[in-house]
Amino acid sequence: MSWGTELWDQFDNLEKHTQWGIDVLEKYIKFVKERTEIELSYAKQLRNLSKKYQPKKNSKEEEEYRYTSTRAFLATLNEMNDYAGQHEVISENMTSLIIGELTRYVQELKQERKSHFHDGRKAQQHIETCWKQLEASKRRFERDCKEADRAQQYFEKMDADINVTKADVEKARQQAQLRHQMAEDSKAEYSSTLQKFNSEQHDHYYTHIPNIFQKIQEMEERRIVRIGESMKTFAEVDRQVIPIIGKCLDEITKAAESVDHKNDSQMVIEAYKSGFEPPGDVDFEDFTQPMKRTVSESSLSNSRGDGKYEPKFGSKSKGKLWPFIKKNKGAGPEDFSNLPPEQRRKKLQQKVDELNKDIQKEMDQRDALTKMKDVYIKNPQMGDAASVDHRLSELEQNIEKLRLEVQKFEGWLAEVEGRLPMRTEQARRQSGLYEAQNTSAVNSCAQDRESPDGSYTEEQSQETEMKVPATDFDDEFDDEEPLPTIGTCKALYTFEGQNEGTISVAEGEMLYVIEEDKGDGWTRIRRNEDEEGYVPTSYVEVYLDKNAKGAMTYI
Repeated sequence: MSWGTELWDQFDNLEKHTQWGIDVLEKYIKFVKERTEIELSYAKQLRNLSKKYQPKKNSKEEEEYRYTSTRAFLATLNEMNDYAGQHEVISENMTSLIIGELTRYVQELKQERKSHFHDGRKAQQHIETCWKQLEASKRRFERDCKEADRAQQYFEKMDADINVTKADVEKARQQAQLRHQMAEDSKAEYSSTLQKFNSEQHDHYYTHIPNIFQKIQEMEERRIVRIGESMKTFAEVDRQVIPIIGKCLDEITKAAESVDHKNDSQMVIEAYKSGFEPPGDVDFEDFTQPMKRTVSESSLSNSRGDGKYEPKFGSKSKGKLWPFIKKNKGAGPEDFSNLPPEQRRKKLQQKVDELNKDIQKEMDQRDALTKMKDVYIKNPQMGDAASVDHRLSELEQNIEKLRLEVQKFEGWLAEVEGRLPMRTEQARRQSGLYEAQNTSAVNSCAQDRESPDGSYTEEQSQETEMKVPATDFDDEFDDEEPLPTIGTCKALYTFEGQNEGTISVAEGEMLYVIEEDKGDGWTRIRRNEDEEGYVPTSYVEVYLDKNAKGAMTYI
């Protein structure tokens, strides 16, 4: 099966076919290039997706990733980032192993094809030239033969004519002989040219053209083999990353299997447990006696010692057992006394651990400098031992300060841990109203009840009770009505109210104002009967109504 023998007369078709083969190769290169672009784009989108859902550092969102479910999600994001990297590897390998190699091969193939068909055209031109020479020799022989015949006929005519002179007859005879000689010479030349042409034609169709077509066939077969190998490489590049992608998926599965719902539930308890017990029963207060109302020692209203406002359970407003009261936006006290006991204990323990780590760092530095000083003492040429004394002194002072801090926080921690088991009736009352500080003055009263060593005293509680104006609690029927509206406001920006006491608003939303900014940068607003809270004043545009009478129409 040879193109040289089977397709000896299909030069033009072979030229078209080989050009088509190069076009196919270039089309395949373009296909692989677009595939690499898709892989890169996909990898970029995966990386952006992973980055988008990564927790922001030093944010509340980062704290949420302590749960097993969110840790599994974080592991999934990290594995997706690695997964994207494998698609980048696919793109890089296809670019280098297929696109680069085939692009160079196509250039070489074009040059080789051009050379072969140039040789073929040259052979064709040569055989065509030989054919033209044969045709010219043949025509010349034919012409000379005709001229010889005419000269012979003219001689015979002159020889038969008695009126023609002998000289004219001789001249005609000589002309006929000359023409016959020319015809013989043309015949010999034509015969020689014909033999030469036949030889050239035989070499052309049985030697030159078969050799050229054989080279073209081999070139085309190499192209076919090369594109097949490239397709195989195309698959191998994908197959090489499958084990790594499989590991990524295995890690995602492993992370999913590590999700522990019981552990997460326990972590919720540890995160939000206050340490208080639920409130006890409310004592019956008898108002049938025509006497001044007395206040039961165990009723919820007997929390004046805390400087807190205690609403009745019979209030018309909903959810008043846990009243919505403005919280202090400033920094909390150093001993975390503003937190519930359990949360305070955790914060204090965390602070003690941090301080101990700082002490260990300082001690490591001190030990290193001490060793350096010893080296300097033994080898004075390496340095001055006195040069590190100042730094050692600073480290000793820092360690002493940190130890004092640890003692202080351990004292508060011991006080909290010692008081947690205690469950008095008043403590149970406080558990329902722990975060019900209404003003900063009340906050300071609650903090003033604590002695310097962190313990609460009854005498201070009584003093605080006297500091609270009696007018706050003199209402005979202590039903807490909703605060009246004093205007409206429009949200200029979207605000996510994630902290307790705040409320989320959407940009452009209209709401009611129930308490204007007191100078701390927060405005209290209401959306409906059950939703009210604080938003940053700079996030809203307030329209105060000077004639507000307290009537409220809910949205």
